[in-house]
Amino acid sequence: MSRALRNVAIIAHVDHGKTTLVDQLLRQSGTFRSNEKMTERVMDSSDLERERGITILSKNCAVEYDGTHINIVDTPGHADFGGEVERVLSMVDGVLLLVDAVEGPMPQTRFVTKKALALGLKPIVVVNKVDRPGARIDYVINATFELFDKLGATEEQLDFPVIYASGLNGFSGMSPDVRTGTMRPLFDAILQYVPMRDDDPEAPLQFQISSIDYSTYVGKIGIGRIRQGRIKTGMDVVCLNGPDGVPVKGRVNQVLKFKGLEREIVDSAIAGDIVLINGIEDIAIGTTLCSPDSPVGLPLLKIDEPTLTMNFMVNTSPLAGREGKFVTSRQLRERLEREIKSNMALRFKETDDDTVFEVSGRGELHLTILIETMRREGYEMAVSRPRVVFHEENGVKTEPYESLTIDLEDNTQGVVMEELGRRKAELLDMVSDGKGRTRLEYRVPARGLIGFQGEFMTMTRGNGLMSHTFDAYGPVKDGLLGERHNGVLISQYDGEAVAYSIWKLQDRGRMFVSHNDPVYEGMVIGIHSRDNDLVVNPIRGKQLTNVRSSGTDEAVRLVTPVDCNLEYAVEFISDDELVEVTPKSIRIRKRYLSENERKRMSRSDA
Repeated sequence: MSRALRNVAIIAHVDHGKTTLVDQLLRQSGTFRSNEKMTERVMDSSDLERERGITILSKNCAVEYDGTHINIVDTPGHADFGGEVERVLSMVDGVLLLVDAVEGPMPQTRFVTKKALALGLKPIVVVNKVDRPGARIDYVINATFELFDKLGATEEQLDFPVIYASGLNGFSGMSPDVRTGTMRPLFDAILQYVPMRDDDPEAPLQFQISSIDYSTYVGKIGIGRIRQGRIKTGMDVVCLNGPDGVPVKGRVNQVLKFKGLEREIVDSAIAGDIVLINGIEDIAIGTTLCSPDSPVGLPLLKIDEPTLTMNFMVNTSPLAGREGKFVTSRQLRERLEREIKSNMALRFKETDDDTVFEVSGRGELHLTILIETMRREGYEMAVSRPRVVFHEENGVKTEPYESLTIDLEDNTQGVVMEELGRRKAELLDMVSDGKGRTRLEYRVPARGLIGFQGEFMTMTRGNGLMSHTFDAYGPVKDGLLGERHNGVLISQYDGEAVAYSIWKLQDRGRMFVSHNDPVYEGMVIGIHSRDNDLVVNPIRGKQLTNVRSSGTDEAVRLVTPVDCNLEYAVEFISDDELVEVTPKSIRIRKRYLSENERKRMSRSDA
């Protein structure tokens, strides 16, 4: 008999409206009081998520509808956080696949759909934003069907139900011309089409951890689904990491269920429930909590391997230690070791130099989000340019390739295609919407995308959209890809930048620094207008004499400096440069600060 319980995840491409839809489901299920003030995108709880308008970590909530408890998991839409998507799908029995009514399936739609279909889940397709001008409903449904077919969907999965909705305006329906109403048709579809697995509550306990949270009050919190049996407060269990893991005894302190956005303590929970437990510090993602009488560990969750790697190292600049609380290699190591316990798609290893650590992730955003989080916590470090992770298959060296989709105005198409050709991208498809915009689909080496985002935004004057996701490993393309065209302006001295010097240097390129900004020898203070590096003096003031000038002084007019944020800096740097990251500043510097040392190292490399 089917229990009054449903476990469902919401998956989609970034910015197709998952988190906004969850807001409506929470609001219309009566989770909030009528007089309670709700913030927008209530599930995006961290400052970084709110600032960037993206979901970084998967979130759980639960609603009550017609006597049924519905656990909802909101997943990230960006490919770099695909590790989050993969592990939470193991907890659910069905997925709502959101597709934008204008854009249709995008690269990340393909990625999340592939994972869901491989697990045997049957998606409910939700065509979101149907009230948006330019909505192409028939195209979107046909493109979604073709995508399912390409990904090897079964006959049952191809026969997917379709709901038309607007998460922003809070209505849904079975017809594409719906413009009013509530989310009731979507709730009904969840009850009708999301099945319940035949989990046995009387069998020995098996509860696999899919996500880790942390509380200063109770310590580690494990979140997951009970596969079989039941779990109780104060219960003795055995923890196993995989079927061949070493058994470790533990005792469950508390069992909690989701209620709305809150967590409520319960005495026990049974097979099928998604719950939180605390009191056991030896848990990690993939750990199985078993009955001591029958300790059988479930297979560890498998996650796609990282494609990019960066070096995180102790900050050694002359300005080191002025802003950060955590600056030593020991503190960096401990923080990274703590991160990999919950961030499954991340890899971390030490190098021959005990002040340098190699950190690998799924993409630039995945790594820069970690760096940004650490700097906000008070960490100070230097990071290198991202490098792709090469593999060797059957004695042949291979590199990661990405599926890239670009949407741009027709008048900027030529320059973008030329640049992608230079980066060894292969054009797969080109479709014009007949209204002045074109969608291009490419297969491109991941190396070719390093540093491309900033150039793309400049070439399209901010009107282009691009997204990409990992495709597969393939043969290594010859030559250097994604290299910078311009050289840089390098400070010759330590001190504070002077407006007069910056004004004189503006003819040589675009500056990163303003008047009174601290600079040091070897620090990159601007982009040279030519392709070579130039050492300059940014701290020289105007020479004063005791002779009065009959005319007025020259007016010093400074151009606004380039906004050197973390993403820009990481994409901008070359292999011989580092980004210095502190809680208050982002600076670019040469790896070797003195000019003599740089010349000596370039000779030795040659």
